Amino acid sequence: MSSSVVTQSKRTSISSPKNRLKKLKPAIWLAPLALFFYLFQLAPMLWVFINSFIYENAFSLENYHEILNSSFMLQGFSNSLWLATWSSFIGLSIAALLVSSLRRIDSKIRDGIIAFTNMSSNFSGVPLAFAFIIILGVNGAFTLLLKQYGLIDDFNLYGKWGLLTLYIYFQIPLAVLLLYPAFDALNDDWQAASALLGAKTWQYWFKIALPILSPALLGTFIILIANAIGAYASVYALTNGNYNVITVRIASLVSGDLFLEPNLAAAISVILMLILAFITIINQWLIARSYHAKR
Repeated sequence: MSSSVVTQSKRTSISSPKNRLKKLKPAIWLAPLALFFYLFQLAPMLWVFINSFIYENAFSLENYHEILNSSFMLQGFSNSLWLATWSSFIGLSIAALLVSSLRRIDSKIRDGIIAFTNMSSNFSGVPLAFAFIIILGVNGAFTLLLKQYGLIDDFNLYGKWGLLTLYIYFQIPLAVLLLYPAFDALNDDWQAASALLGAKTWQYWFKIALPILSPALLGTFIILIANAIGAYASVYALTNGNYNVITVRIASLVSGDLFLEPNLAAAISVILMLILAFITIINQWLIARSYHAKR
């Protein structure tokens, strides 16, 4: 009899309004974030997806047909992917070397470099383009210095290679900030142990360090690609929209005075999201394989 009373009292206490409110508290605190996520993430994506199928006030695939049959639009995708891939790869390589070196220097110097990297990661857009024009433009200080010593004949900041230099610059600080915590997973004793067993430095990095760092490297690489594909302000300020990248094409379709076609811009955005989603899925698959290999 007493046990049944205790059980009944426990059930009553669990189902009391106070306990139910306590369980609902996390959901209540999460509600503003969920609303924010819906208004600024899901709702715009739904609008873009739905309007990408609207052509002359009717549902159609004509917008996609026009993109896939336009060499100009395909060139914009190609240029964006080329810049994003190479700038991400080069930026990631430089950042990995930098972070590896940071682990070997004094803590005060390391903290100063990280603080500077954090500041430079926010230096983008029009100020960054203006800085590059002053330094590497046609009459830039560094360009004229290199020409004076005969190291270069000509350098076009406003072309493909100039833009690649710009992209690499703003990729490196972001990669450093993302990779810095990951390198803490490396234990210095592992390198010492591998050296005692006769392994060379390059063997330690390729057979021990890189497999451990591979999830972080792959994840950072995907973030850098997304960051580069979505870059707009710096490219537009530097080239005034004369270099064909896909973000400039989207902007020209939603803000142009002569060619205002927001539905076509929505279709381009959907294709861009699908490309990024595909890259992310591949990245997650590779990360899953790397974790499985560790086990």
